[in-house]
Amino acid sequence: MLEGLRDAVRKFLSGSSDYEKAVNDFLKELQIALLKADVNVKVTYQLTERIRNRLKEEKPPAYADRREWFIKIVYEELVSLFGGERKPDVMPKKLPYVIMLVGVQGSGKTTTAGKLAYFYKRKGYKVALVGADVYRPAALDQLIQLGSQINVPVYGERDNKDAVGIAKRGVEKFLKEGYQVIIVDTAGRHGYGQEQALMDEMRAISEAIKPDEVILVIDASIGQKAYDLASRFHEASPIGSIIVTKLDGTAKGGGALTAVAVTKAPIKFIGTGEKIDELEVFEPPRFVARILGMGDIQGIIERLKSVEEFEEVQKEMEEVLEGKGKLTYRMMYKQLKSLKKGGLGKLLEMIPGFGTMFTVKDEQLKLGEKQIDKFLAIMDSMTYKELDEPSLVTNRSRMKRIAEGAGVTVDDVKALIQQFNMTNNLLKLAKKRKRLMKGLDGLLGTKTGGR
Repeated sequence: MLEGLRDAVRKFLSGSSDYEKAVNDFLKELQIALLKADVNVKVTYQLTERIRNRLKEEKPPAYADRREWFIKIVYEELVSLFGGERKPDVMPKKLPYVIMLVGVQGSGKTTTAGKLAYFYKRKGYKVALVGADVYRPAALDQLIQLGSQINVPVYGERDNKDAVGIAKRGVEKFLKEGYQVIIVDTAGRHGYGQEQALMDEMRAISEAIKPDEVILVIDASIGQKAYDLASRFHEASPIGSIIVTKLDGTAKGGGALTAVAVTKAPIKFIGTGEKIDELEVFEPPRFVARILGMGDIQGIIERLKSVEEFEEVQKEMEEVLEGKGKLTYRMMYKQLKSLKKGGLGKLLEMIPGFGTMFTVKDEQLKLGEKQIDKFLAIMDSMTYKELDEPSLVTNRSRMKRIAEGAGVTVDDVKALIQQFNMTNNLLKLAKKRKRLMKGLDGLLGTKTGGR
């Protein structure tokens, strides 16, 4: 599903072509990928328009790489498309907890029942399965096989067609035996279009066993049709949630996921294969990151966050220059933290003029990062008052205490003080220069000091 997007991201980030052209080319590839994944045409168009509008209305941070900033926007909009930032609550809200699975025939309910049982067993719960699918031949055999595979008991009654009675007796039995999570597998219907019969059965069994949660299992291969099914289910059962299965074997997975997301019905899990452990909690940010390239996206998000933090610190420095404040260890801490997070070399490259003034070797950067770690540890050992009142740190006994708390020497603390004083002196010089240039502006009627 959405094959090729990861390569498209890397091609875009490493490309040397004109930025505007690269953006347009990428958006075309994005549209093609979404349409191939059976995402609705209107939804696809709206997504790309939102991206274009954000490019017009928003400006990247001053030191940010434009291409990385663009991919961050794409990532955020795709996350929104697949359901947003919300993380589903998959843990039982109470114990015991009864889950009833419903879905059309062939959606993968029985396999999902086994996967769910395995998921909750791994979380430490005492789990049991109830086989109430009395229509599909060998449904009970399949459930028993899955149960034995993960050492989970299964209740079922062969040659009995009373699904409601079986479900009720099975749940009662396991409740008496102290099981904490009981999963009931029910019969499906012959396919898409039989939703009403499905809802009727859901209500009948639901009235008998009083489940704590009803979960609709949807086969990803139905694509955009998932919207109708999820909508009707969500209306009939407000407490319901959804599992989308077989995402590994269909190109329509994007259509199914977006269709369900549009209904606002909570997607709790996705099935990504046939194996018992191939069931994942559905978190759109993680899902999208994987589509686009997990490492690439995480790196971009971290770097851009550090750039934003770096800019905040720069603003604070500007205020110091304007005489609205003074340099503190707290400010220095934030600056060093942002430098480290974004990668010292990367951030230095982004500062206008730095690359032309200095050539920094890799080994120097490594030393610089080690020193930053040491300085951060020293400041972590300071009190709030010391962070805000730099003059206090010059006291010998304080330096010794700070050094011991940070696991460094007093000389290391002195090195930080020296670095702080040097930065402070540079700021004072810059402040004087700014005042001088401002004075010249007044005399000459120019704007030389406005920078």
